[in-house]
Amino acid sequence: MALIGTLRDRMGIVLVVFIFVALAAFILGELLTNNSVLFNQNEVGEINSQSISYEEFQSAVEERRANYVLNFNREPGEREMTTLRQQAWDLLVARYAIVPEYEKVGVKVTDTEVVDMISGTNIDPNIRQAFINQETGEFDRAMLGNYINQLKTMPQGSEGRIRWDVFQRDLKPARERIKYENLLLKTAYVTKAQAEREYHLQTDVAEARFVYVPYYAVSDSVAAVEDEDLEAYYKEHKERFKTEHTRDIKYVSFSLAAAPQDSADIREDMVQIAAEFGKAEDDSVFAVSNSDVQGAFQSYNVSTLPSFIKPEDLKKGTVIGPFIDGGSYKVAKVTDVYKDTVAYAQASHILVKWDADTPAAKREAKTKAQGILRAIRNGADFAAQAREHGTDGTAANGGDLGWVYTGQMVKPFEDAVFRASKPGLLNDVVETEFGYHIVKVNSVKDNTAYKIGIVEKVIGPSDATANEVYRRAETFAANISGVEEFEEKAEAEGLNVFESKNLTAGERRIGTLGDARQIVQWLFRDASEGEVSEIFDLQDQYVIAVMTGETEKGYRPLSAIRNEIMPEVRKKVKGTAIISKIKDSKGTLEEIANGYGNDAGVYSTSDLKLSSNTLPTAGFDPTAVGVTFGLEGGKRSEPFTGENGVLLIELQNKTIAPEIADYTAYRTALQQEYQQSAGFNIAEAIKDHAEIEDQRYKFY
Repeated sequence: MALIGTLRDRMGIVLVVFIFVALAAFILGELLTNNSVLFNQNEVGEINSQSISYEEFQSAVEERRANYVLNFNREPGEREMTTLRQQAWDLLVARYAIVPEYEKVGVKVTDTEVVDMISGTNIDPNIRQAFINQETGEFDRAMLGNYINQLKTMPQGSEGRIRWDVFQRDLKPARERIKYENLLLKTAYVTKAQAEREYHLQTDVAEARFVYVPYYAVSDSVAAVEDEDLEAYYKEHKERFKTEHTRDIKYVSFSLAAAPQDSADIREDMVQIAAEFGKAEDDSVFAVSNSDVQGAFQSYNVSTLPSFIKPEDLKKGTVIGPFIDGGSYKVAKVTDVYKDTVAYAQASHILVKWDADTPAAKREAKTKAQGILRAIRNGADFAAQAREHGTDGTAANGGDLGWVYTGQMVKPFEDAVFRASKPGLLNDVVETEFGYHIVKVNSVKDNTAYKIGIVEKVIGPSDATANEVYRRAETFAANISGVEEFEEKAEAEGLNVFESKNLTAGERRIGTLGDARQIVQWLFRDASEGEVSEIFDLQDQYVIAVMTGETEKGYRPLSAIRNEIMPEVRKKVKGTAIISKIKDSKGTLEEIANGYGNDAGVYSTSDLKLSSNTLPTAGFDPTAVGVTFGLEGGKRSEPFTGENGVLLIELQNKTIAPEIADYTAYRTALQQEYQQSAGFNIAEAIKDHAEIEDQRYKFY
């Protein structure tokens, strides 16, 4: 019994130890996976040291969604939801990164100010715009008062109250932002010296001649790039390679295109639909219930008729098709032909305006218009005359107005066009408040309207074809791992391997894949380097990807951007070689160019300005422009490397614009330029300082 008791005691200890080890293994496993609660999977990101929970983010998204429904009377689709989620994130960025900056400088908007914006002396511009008296064209305070009184009688939760409450709530933060930005905007001061410099940038002129040797004069094989060259360039330009957290992938795709048999089967179905459509009693119901797309039953007029419907088909009861239009088979039926109250016509015109509202100016304009009309009657081309003499936006298009409809144009012009009984040039010019018009009617008025049902079937793969494509993708993805094996198998199966580098967690597109958000989510949430993905269904194709690399937030390493910077480094190497060949050359520019060889040339510019960024032949090269203006008349620069080649510049003459009494115009232009970009730059500077970490990829 003692032995049994001892064994029982020891079994108890062993069992406890076993359970402890199992629990420890489970807990450690949780700790080491991304799904562990200790990794805070409920966190969507961090803004200015403030953790953003999924619930808080979703609350902001729901608020945006509710506003969308109020404004458009429908639920947003997935594309709209993407925009709304971004707006929600921006709202949280403003709350935790931008608003605290207001508090630091003492920016506040009191309740009294909000009342003033609604009904006081400083009415918000949106309210002013909403309550315009249509008769006077002015803001109507009485209309606003009536509206506010009506709101008080509306129950809480009604649509009108919700709209108003949302609007009022947004007034305060919007005014706070304006106040804050104005504080900084007022610090943007343009001095007289800056204005004077801008004046000279735009008006000083230089005349110069230069030797230009393009980099392609030295072959790549001769311009060997050493590791130390790449390292030196990388250190010099390191800030260019600052990056967020990014990942790289390679992928193959299997297109979900319809097979020939699929198209034939769809056509066969459409032949049957055409026969049934001809006998259908309710054409609208038949069209809507049998079509793959919306808008299957609509009314058309002569200006909106689909191009595939010919004039001879426009008889009630006519069934057209099946036929291919774009990527679909279609069957159309003209279900009704009737007369509408609106008529349409096609016309072109040449507008000749008068210079002043005087009898003499009008006579002059009319005489000119009548002269143009005579020239066209005598054989001149109408469109050419419109391009030469027309004074409105249609001139560039040969005067073509396209389709016009009754009630659209001013009455004298409309009467002239719609009274025409046949196409052609009108006999006399038409006077309107805008000037004199030479009018050509291209198609006389027609108020016939048509109700047409169009059954459309998109030519897509059948289930059998889709299953076969999926099987191919499944076979490819089976039992492969690592980038090398992925590429080898793709090559063996004749598949193109596509690559996308430097993808961020917020991407929605990858190369030409369109909406590939699910791939980006996998890449950042689940993937590791060398891991091959599952099969992604992107509607028109199946995609399989492999993660090929990762760059942490900071600076991209030299190894990752080696090929990217190679062309720039090679230009420096080539530039050094070219300079060493011409730097000791003497004589005229022509002699220096001839001494170098056929690739060198001598070029000139006679109206170069400091505000310019280009030189003739040499192309974009702001450094070369600066060098030119830095020379004294008759002096020559040392050879130097430019954007596209090596240059040696000789200044012929430099004309410095004389001082002027007032630089206000230049100061104002600079001030406006600063202010236009300041609002965006202020917000971006705050965001950079706030250290924002966006982890929405965990959820969307």
